[in-house]
Amino acid sequence: MPHARGATSARGRNRPRELAEAVKDWIAEQALQPGDRLPQEKDLITLFKASRGTVREALKLLEAQDLIRIRTGPHGGAYVKDVSLERASELLGNYFFFKDITLHDIYELRIRLEPDLAVSLIDIVTSEDRNELKQLMRRYDHPPATAEEEREQRFAELRFHERLAELAPNPLLSFACLFLIRLLKELTIAHRIYAQPQPELRAGGHNYQKQLLDALERKDARRVRRIMREHMKFAQTHMQAQEMVILKRFLR
Repeated sequence: MPHARGATSARGRNRPRELAEAVKDWIAEQALQPGDRLPQEKDLITLFKASRGTVREALKLLEAQDLIRIRTGPHGGAYVKDVSLERASELLGNYFFFKDITLHDIYELRIRLEPDLAVSLIDIVTSEDRNELKQLMRRYDHPPATAEEEREQRFAELRFHERLAELAPNPLLSFACLFLIRLLKELTIAHRIYAQPQPELRAGGHNYQKQLLDALERKDARRVRRIMREHMKFAQTHMQAQEMVILKRFLR
């Protein structure tokens, strides 16, 4: 019965993956937190009625997903781990590695998401937060002296938006906005644009951000939404125009 043997073999290969999912569900049910230790191997074998090999493979899968950390030594064992934003972004970024992501794709979503994110900060942003953002803006409130400073200013501008996203109360919205900025920073065409003098982008972006901080301080939700939307549309228009210039130059 070749077919039956094949089906049994497939179920065997899937067993560690199924067990890994069961362990994840158990972690959630038990409300375990980062740093908490999982039961010992022999206890997991009993708890999930699985073989030692299957348990070990399942734990390896969870470790590869960055959900647990396996320690060796006297205090060894499997410990729940908090997946970092950086790691989560890397994993999601792998999905888009062979996708043809464009500036338009990124800004289409930033235009939709960042106005909502900015409004959500009205009752959250403190005077200390605003001062921190103002300090950051000083890094690009003047024309750059070198090409390297030009590039640093563009990334400092993006850091302004990253900081807003980090302050957001909605973790999904925060992650989505941070991930879009990460994609933008990794685009080859964006690096080419940032390597060129961008006085309009710098001055325009700085002005919008200054207005945004004022609107946040006044808790003017409609103005906050409008300014952020205009800011994103301005950046999209400028970046895509520069993209066309670079592509035409490349095709000559």
